[in-house]
Amino acid sequence: MASNNTAIFTSPTLAFAGTAVATGLWFAALVAIPELQRSDLSIIVARIAVHLIVLGGTWAGLSRTSLTASERIWTWLAIAIPLTLWHGAAWVIVAEGLLLPGAVSIPLLPLMIVVPTALVITVLSRSDRIGTLLDAMPANWLIGLQAYRVIGGVFFANWLAGTTPGIFALPAGTGDVITGLMALPTAIVLASGRPGSTKAALFWNLFGITDLVVAVTLGALTTPGPLQQLALDHPNLTTGTYPTAIIPAFTVPTSLVLHALSLRQLLRRTRPVARAAA
Repeated sequence: MASNNTAIFTSPTLAFAGTAVATGLWFAALVAIPELQRSDLSIIVARIAVHLIVLGGTWAGLSRTSLTASERIWTWLAIAIPLTLWHGAAWVIVAEGLLLPGAVSIPLLPLMIVVPTALVITVLSRSDRIGTLLDAMPANWLIGLQAYRVIGGVFFANWLAGTTPGIFALPAGTGDVITGLMALPTAIVLASGRPGSTKAALFWNLFGITDLVVAVTLGALTTPGPLQQLALDHPNLTTGTYPTAIIPAFTVPTSLVLHALSLRQLLRRTRPVARAAA
């Protein structure tokens, strides 16, 4: 019995330590090898990997439901096709330089964050099929997945390189890295079923959402345009450049959607307990 308790206790610690070491090595490589940072290869690889993991995790979750094979396929396609088109459209917009200051007359980046996010969350929150998927999927999956948020450490590298103002890079990078570092430990604690693990998962989600809101707000206030109020002598130009701009243009919205789904999943699982206690 003692060995089991020790394993449960050390697993989150080891997960945190392992993620921290990997993040530190990645960040050190970006600083030590400027060519790696300028190529932005890490962002491109991470985005593609996360996209594939999301689609794979969706199929794995559907395989746990009582849906028929045909229903699973059509549900997966109903998620995979719009998600891929959304990702592709964001990538093209970023690659074409449409998010660069002065490229278009409308605040395109804020629209790309707010409109698709609100639409997707509204549709998914009203879908019974998504509710079935969330009930069948382990609650720790949607949390552990967001370990990719450590990629926000790229903002630190940009700040050290002098391309991003600290007033944006430091809060945005710190929040992202903390969210990413705590994703796997939180997921492990939640899977263990320890008392308070659901509250910890809810807090992690709220922290992650707050981080995204702060980053988007500071990004808008430091980027050249009608909303800029900060960093007037050293504006934030990376939010519109390829491929770094794919982070606010697509990673931020999809992260918000994952948070919303995780919250819905956690709350769905606590309601029966609350009713039983009443």
